[in-house]
Amino acid sequence: MTTSDTPVWFITGCSTGLGRALAAAVLEGGGRAAVTARAPEQVADLAARHGDRALPLPLDVTDQGQIKEAVARAESAFGRIDVLVNNAGYGYLAAVEEGEDREARALFDTNVFGLLDVTKAVLPGMRARRAGHIVNVSSLGGLAAFGATGYYHATKFAVEGVSESLAAEVAPLGIKVTIVEPGAFRTNWSGPSMRQSPVRIDDYAQTAGARRAATLATYGNQPGDPERAAQAIIAAVGADEPPLRLLLGRTAYDVASARLDTLRTGFDAWRDLTLSADFPK
Repeated sequence: MTTSDTPVWFITGCSTGLGRALAAAVLEGGGRAAVTARAPEQVADLAARHGDRALPLPLDVTDQGQIKEAVARAESAFGRIDVLVNNAGYGYLAAVEEGEDREARALFDTNVFGLLDVTKAVLPGMRARRAGHIVNVSSLGGLAAFGATGYYHATKFAVEGVSESLAAEVAPLGIKVTIVEPGAFRTNWSGPSMRQSPVRIDDYAQTAGARRAATLATYGNQPGDPERAAQAIIAAVGADEPPLRLLLGRTAYDVASARLDTLRTGFDAWRDLTLSADFPK
């Protein structure tokens, strides 16, 4: 395979964590990648190690001008984008009642609308070639919700829904979609990247308050390995029939499986009342 034949990846949020691990793995495997970050100097070392196979680009996914420029520069440098990975995102801790409107909207701007805007910028090229793969990084929190992270869950549930719709729309065009659902990984998500509301309501101390503390305490001890996760994503993208959903980590598998059981139990328990809502036959 010549350099011009190797897949071209466009990855958002590469300064740390899963995004950086994935960019490094793609490049170390001989691939080409547009490696984006709000502060591109944080990924300059990847370009230094991998020469013209790595293209460091400034990208804040809430800036539509930067999105258009970054996609245009990647397509100009490499000729196309084969794999888009929407990885940029962060968390926010607050009971629902404690949530700040400005912070909640900013969270959606990055985790949901940023993902949509980057996807919409890349899709025309993929449609023209009738080929491509879009990988949207969701979370175990896109399948199951817990106290203190309701706003974050809301963004990831949104990513799940829009990704399913997108998958149905682009499949006839030769474009694939995979939703990645990591559990707790050893990244900055529960540490420096985490935002939280300064509002504390005593009535939530034993629920959202306790989980705030527990979430922050996981930093540096999460069971998931970003480098292994990166290899799993690369393997899924390279599969003949890639999965629509890819859980990452034992915690993700166990919690998601239990969630399925809980849903089925609840559906069955209320089946008769559910069916009673139809017009009689």
